[in-house]
Amino acid sequence: MSIYTTAVARYFEAWNATDADALAKAVAAAWSEDGTYTDPLADVGGHEQIAAVIRAAHEQFPGFEFRLAGDVDGNHHIARFGWELVSITDGSASVAGSDVITLAEDGRIASVLGFLDRLPEA
Repeated sequence: MSIYTTAVARYFEAWNATDADALAKAVAAAWSEDGTYTDPLADVGGHEQIAAVIRAAHEQFPGFEFRLAGDVDGNHHIARFGWELVSITDGSASVAGSDVITLAEDGRIASVLGFLDRLPEA
């Protein structure tokens, strides 16, 4: 695995962790201590705030998991990839997006810039 695919795999481990202890460990493994996460709904920094955003997503979409959509593309410690939020019961994916991450020297995520490409219809 490349540094990019490894970082993205850890990223999805964090987003799919539902147990509080597993989430804390996964966020620490994926993000540097001063890592950030920014999307249209959040702009946070640090492990605790990132974990809070992930918990909020699980509360809003119970029974869903985040999955990679397509390939990871990376260069110069920057990677981009698409994702979908998929229902575990029926496989539907009403939410999708794309993210750009920058990596710290240790391979963990320094920053995430997220974009929402598809949202559920109201």
